[in-house]
Amino acid sequence: MPKLAANLTMLYNEVDFLDRFATAAKSGFKGVEYLFPYAYPKEALAEQLDKHGLTQVLHNLPAGDWAKGERGIACHPDRLGEFREGVALAIDYARALRCPQVNCLAGIAPNGVAPDKVRATFVENLRYAAEQLKAARIRLLIEPINTFDIPGFYLSRTAQALDLIAEVGSDNLYVQYDVYHMQRMEGELAATIKANLASIAHLQLADNPGRNEPGTGEINYRFLFGFVDALGYDGWIGCEYKPKGDTVAGLAWRAAHGV
Repeated sequence: MPKLAANLTMLYNEVDFLDRFATAAKSGFKGVEYLFPYAYPKEALAEQLDKHGLTQVLHNLPAGDWAKGERGIACHPDRLGEFREGVALAIDYARALRCPQVNCLAGIAPNGVAPDKVRATFVENLRYAAEQLKAARIRLLIEPINTFDIPGFYLSRTAQALDLIAEVGSDNLYVQYDVYHMQRMEGELAATIKANLASIAHLQLADNPGRNEPGTGEINYRFLFGFVDALGYDGWIGCEYKPKGDTVAGLAWRAAHGV
């Protein structure tokens, strides 16, 4: 049976962030993920994980000024020093939270920079991060994100992610495959997951349209859950969706989908 992790950035917005750990555990989740841990002392987050028997399964590298619309800095040539400082900070938090993997958001391609320079910057940063994280025994992930929700996002398709992984040449770089984003960009969900399972270290879900819980849109999640289970996928699936109503009431989708 797939292992589901609650995305605390998206779920349980009815309560303060540090209270979401308890609520997720009461809802039956064994794992949690969220965009960024850095606004909170790592000791406070570790305390919540330990207190409620939860596994931290994922968080992101620092990604610039999120409130001002930045969605990552890894492809920005003028932010190399900031990126490397972010890698060190992410390792510090991941160690404290016993988090086995972190995701690198590529960012929106910067205006006025040649495409080959943008790619070379991203590759250089990924090589650095993959090496540093490997030394800390933490996996590095990259996530293709749809360009409808984030126009101009540099990494937007599975094949592009795989091509970048090949160029970086590290054995510590994997795909974070978000079903919602890839349904919007390319479809062929089952075939893509099957063909690239060895490169996929983490899955995330939401339905389309609306980015709400499974069962509210066009994606056949009952089929996909059984499919990835039969493939032998043993990683986590992050529930990164926007609840249509109250989070807890909306969790009835899990029983309806047999997970």
